[in-house]
Amino acid sequence: MDNPFETLSPESILDGSATDAYFLRTETTLKHAEKNPHVVAEVTADQFPTNEFEAFAGISDVAHLLAGRDLDASAIREGWLFDGGPVMRIEGPYLEFARFETSILGFLSQASAFLSAAIDVRRAAPDSQVLSFGARHLHPMLAPVAERAALVAGLDGISHVAAGEIVGKKASGTMPHALMLCFGRGKQAEAFSAFDEAVSPDVPRIALCDTFSDEVEEVLTAVDALGEDLSSVRIDTTGSRRGDFRHILKEIRWHLDSRGHEDVGIFASGGLGPDDLRELRDVVEGFGVGGAITSADPVDFALDIVEIEGEAISKRGKLPGVKQVYRTPDGGHHVGLADRDGPADGEALLEPLIESGEIVREFELEAAKERSKTDAAAVF
Repeated sequence: MDNPFETLSPESILDGSATDAYFLRTETTLKHAEKNPHVVAEVTADQFPTNEFEAFAGISDVAHLLAGRDLDASAIREGWLFDGGPVMRIEGPYLEFARFETSILGFLSQASAFLSAAIDVRRAAPDSQVLSFGARHLHPMLAPVAERAALVAGLDGISHVAAGEIVGKKASGTMPHALMLCFGRGKQAEAFSAFDEAVSPDVPRIALCDTFSDEVEEVLTAVDALGEDLSSVRIDTTGSRRGDFRHILKEIRWHLDSRGHEDVGIFASGGLGPDDLRELRDVVEGFGVGGAITSADPVDFALDIVEIEGEAISKRGKLPGVKQVYRTPDGGHHVGLADRDGPADGEALLEPLIESGEIVREFELEAAKERSKTDAAAVF
């Protein structure tokens, strides 16, 4: 068996069999009727601005899916925020991309959801170190999508090793509760020391301090065991045992500082979201965030034909005609017909992606990260 997992192969996505059945039946019908009109189709989440911005991601996968086909495409760039109107436009014979609609929307919907949520997390603690811990909540195939989104949003690191190899970022992370449990109750100092002896010196010594006993007690055990090598302590106390988490963290800070360990940081994790980060960011140095990013609802994109053979057309409830979207210096998002003038100070966001089947854009992570930071500052 070539693939023991219930996952799609890249070949099934590229050949278009990773699709909804009715697109294949549409192909059959149009070919039978000898129809293959030249169309313009747009991907949208909302037709008009709603003052609720989301962030755009996943476009690299879409570009590589459509490359080599007889079509042109434009899209906003990875990291840009949008509020209504199209995020992507495809133009060409309809049968060149009909069967790929399902995968196009899937690529964009999931990645954009992760990025939008990650930006919310970043904005909640802009001066803290924040790491992405969410890969465990996802099908492994999606881990690189989520980890890239976290980095584009400006998070400081990721936890997933294989995803890091794909996106070009070394994974971070030190020890789980399983390690502490394997050493046993009362053997926390032994566990900390063994980790220090075994793990590469370039890995920060961050001790997990809430496995068996009071958090302060385990923190002081880590201080004694690791001494000057201790970089930070991580508190991941389960919610059912947490009580007043802020008070626990402040108490730990007091004990560290009173013993002359002001340089030992505190790292908090365990089911934290943006509201938690805002509440705790003044008492800890960093956070691990998982489900707040990976549980984000997919962006409800749709792909609709808006022009056939040069004539504006659409289904009911959608806006006919080829459109452009603009960002104004005050962070405004505007939607208008592409053949009309946009706002005088507006920047057109739909830019060439594919020309005559050839990708004409690069997808650099650092550029997307800077774009996300700049645009979020303008919009929010």
